[in-house]
Amino acid sequence: MKNFSPGLIPTLITIPCVLILLALTIWQVNRYSWKLELLDTIDTQLSAAPETLPPGDIDPELWHYRRVSLTGEFDHNNEIHLFAHAEAGRAGFHIITPFKRSNEKDIILVNRGWVPEPRKDPQTRTEGLIEGETTVTGVARKPWEKSWSFLPESNAEDNVWLYGELSAMADHLGIEVAPVFVELDENEIPGGLPIGGQTRITLPNNHIQYAFTWLGLAVAMIVIYVLYGLKRGREKQNLDV
Repeated sequence: MKNFSPGLIPTLITIPCVLILLALTIWQVNRYSWKLELLDTIDTQLSAAPETLPPGDIDPELWHYRRVSLTGEFDHNNEIHLFAHAEAGRAGFHIITPFKRSNEKDIILVNRGWVPEPRKDPQTRTEGLIEGETTVTGVARKPWEKSWSFLPESNAEDNVWLYGELSAMADHLGIEVAPVFVELDENEIPGGLPIGGQTRITLPNNHIQYAFTWLGLAVAMIVIYVLYGLKRGREKQNLDV
């Protein structure tokens, strides 16, 4: 390696960059394993039999994507309309309705399912407004907020919501609610609306691709560093001759 002379500055730049890129590669591989475990846990929870959601101040993280059952009555006079698209890009709304549990003080915000935009008004689907005590099953979901500041705000005055802002929805209705939503299973509803079963799992696992990207950049930097060092070494040797 007597012809290898990369110089001090390229060495000081290359070594930390390569170490950082290798660390990022390892981190992405660990994230890949973690995501596989998470997806497996979610699949197990979604395939399990529904269990009664405990009353009181439960942990949303603990109950996220777990199947639950509730018994009580819907308060259709206080529907929340959460904007959502369905198949073929049709605009519509998820109908979120307060659900007063029997023998409990708890109120749960229940996502009954999707309706097309022209059927947002409950008076256009009165046959689907289930009255009296009923037992429902679904998936518990933790709330979610607006992810970026530049995104539009929900319009509480017009009852058009863009995010699962559970606390803001409860304040809008003037009630206290459990700290999770429950998204109902798809069942036969008089009149066919709302359409339940709207739970979507959107957890992409692209960490291996990211790991190869970081690793590829590390290898590329090493190759460039070595080639540069060899070229510079030969040039110095020729000058000495």
